[in-house]
Amino acid sequence: MADLRSEFVGIKSPNPFWLASAPPTDKEYNVRRAYEAGWGGVVWKTLGEEGPPVVNVNGPRYGAIFGADRRLLGLNNIELITDRPLQQNLREIKAVKRDYPDRALIVSLMVPCEEDAWKAILPVVEETGADGIELNFGCPHGMAERGMGSAVGQVPEYIEMVTRWCKQNTRMPVIVKLTPNITDVRYPAQAAKRGGADAVSLINTINSITSVNLDNFAPEPTIDGKGSHGGYCGPAVKPIAMNMVAEIARSPETAGLPMSGIGGITTWRDAAEFMSLGCGNVQVCTAAMTYGFKVVQEMISGLGQWMDEKGHASIDDVVGRAVPNVRDWQHLNLNHVTKARISQDDCIKCGRCFAACEDTSHQAISMSADRVFEVMDDECVACNLCVNVCPVEGCITMETLEPGMVDERTGQVVSAEHGDWTTHPNNPSVVAAE
Repeated sequence: MADLRSEFVGIKSPNPFWLASAPPTDKEYNVRRAYEAGWGGVVWKTLGEEGPPVVNVNGPRYGAIFGADRRLLGLNNIELITDRPLQQNLREIKAVKRDYPDRALIVSLMVPCEEDAWKAILPVVEETGADGIELNFGCPHGMAERGMGSAVGQVPEYIEMVTRWCKQNTRMPVIVKLTPNITDVRYPAQAAKRGGADAVSLINTINSITSVNLDNFAPEPTIDGKGSHGGYCGPAVKPIAMNMVAEIARSPETAGLPMSGIGGITTWRDAAEFMSLGCGNVQVCTAAMTYGFKVVQEMISGLGQWMDEKGHASIDDVVGRAVPNVRDWQHLNLNHVTKARISQDDCIKCGRCFAACEDTSHQAISMSADRVFEVMDDECVACNLCVNVCPVEGCITMETLEPGMVDERTGQVVSAEHGDWTTHPNNPSVVAAE
């Protein structure tokens, strides 16, 4: 059986699935239920300094984007950090860690960008027995306007400075949570590394307005007739998150920096993809909020079964495996040739492939009088659009043509050895790489 045990920057957990800092980790009751359901760790909802209490809106806190059958694709969240007293949170963290010593418990922190504020909160968190801290440099709403959250995460110099303060004043591992609301995520990651961060986690939520109510013309969620931008999360942000993870993993300045992957992770496959791009573990929020804490059981069993089938003995066998295959566009092989193939046995004759290709692509699919659809290799540039619009999974596939293969219909060589083409086989205006 595959070994799903995880050790991330010295923090051990029975599996790589952690709950991200968010409403599901706001109190002892929730965290105990999460551990009982099987989560390997949690990042406690962000704590702030002692002082005037944080006040959240007393009304809707989430906007949503739905797919077919009201499947939740994304949430827009306008909730702030914990509005519960600091001392109450600390007592609960200590009690939970005492009762679940084998589970990871990380505490998310956000205080003003002042050294004294960080020096004050670090020892009281350390006293709870927590395994580490996560610096919330990503929250894009509410706290950012107060000079915290993404206001810090968008300035590499501040990231480096605060990270160094924390490393100098605590024995706990320091994880820096990065904002995606920045042009190039590699710069804040480099700053975190310079500051001595043990790891980074990404991505935090994306600045967003998910919808506008067309009756009162206010963004949703609407509070007393007004709305605000919030943080976007859920399955829709996964591609953005994975790209940022890959950029950090393959950058020479940050290669090898441990990463905790966050962003739309809903299934074991999502988790495996993040780990293959270099993440030592993953954090989940929206999936738990959508399906409940027991969703982790499917993630654990699915990941274990896949690893057994593929012969991966441990998490370490998966982490980073895809990174060498992530390249800049100019380094792709322009002599590689594929063609679309339609399975007539599976085709339901809906015509979506034909309409998409005829109207918006390369007119490479023919339609007979009795609605038989076939690919015309001479026109097909292997764009893959037909595969993506076909409603029948596996009906249309892409076939790689080996060097020297001959098109049976035309008798022409359709692929050649690398470097033999003087022009790209599908586009004479593109000169092939030598």
